Amino acid sequence: MQPNSEAPSLAIPKTQPRGRQSLLRAKQSLPLFLMLLPGIAFYIMFKYMPMGGLIIAFKDYNFTDGILKSPWVGMTNFETLFKQAQTLEIIRNTFVLSGLTIICGFPVPIALAIMMNEARRLWFRRIVQTILYMPHFFSWVIVGGLIISILSIESGTINNWIKLAGGEPFPFLYNIKSWIGVFIASGVWKEMGFNAIIYLAALTSIDPHLYESANIDGANKWQQIRHVTLPGISTTIVLLLILQLGKVMEIGFDHVFVLQNSLNASVSEVISTYMYRVGLQGGQFSLTTAMGFFESIVGFILVVSANSLARRFGHGLF
Repeated sequence: MQPNSEAPSLAIPKTQPRGRQSLLRAKQSLPLFLMLLPGIAFYIMFKYMPMGGLIIAFKDYNFTDGILKSPWVGMTNFETLFKQAQTLEIIRNTFVLSGLTIICGFPVPIALAIMMNEARRLWFRRIVQTILYMPHFFSWVIVGGLIISILSIESGTINNWIKLAGGEPFPFLYNIKSWIGVFIASGVWKEMGFNAIIYLAALTSIDPHLYESANIDGANKWQQIRHVTLPGISTTIVLLLILQLGKVMEIGFDHVFVLQNSLNASVSEVISTYMYRVGLQGGQFSLTTAMGFFESIVGFILVVSANSLARRFGHGLF
């Protein structure tokens, strides 16, 4: 039997050159690259270009000579910085407040995300998410004003209730121990809802069949969270913890400044407020730049160390 000469032939398209394929991919991804440009420009202008100003830490900077022409003093600023008795206290305060914030605040968004993920009523979840996200968008000036209005010793709401009950007003914002508690609690309250968004996104990537299998095996809700949910988002938890450790020395200026007063300065004076007071108000730019350089070095060491430890468990950032 002769083959049908009119049967269509299966023509195999010729493979395009690799360079042409790369060009086509680049053209297809052009809108995405354009969307990246503002972010790239932001990091170049405000993160990488200012690194050149670190040279001020090794100079006796003044406005007349500028950064490049100011006299070189080597490590003198660092020696002056660490000879001051106040420096160690400032570093200690920064570590203590940042460490307590991480210890007390880091698990809260995880628990919050798990609870919201377990909520079955969509309308209830939306209302709770809106209420919890809202404080993130308030400035610390507003939040600080609310805290002072509630906890002020003269006219604070809580102290008014204490007076009505026959008690003595308590100086929440002037007592060192209570101030630390207020500082930690206000930071956790303000950011816990917004930080939970990342964990909620990570929870959506967990295969629902794992929960079904655990349910068939007789696992209750707590056991499902322990053996399915937490392992499913463990990578996200470790990565965010590494990034959080890198910010141990970068405690927010606004948060501390709005709650700071002369009676709690022994625990509230941190690196950011020191740089504002001595650098901007006192004009000692070289000295505070040296402090900022030291802060960055410590943060870098913490990130690298935490990442090395996490890589041993298979969850490294880089």
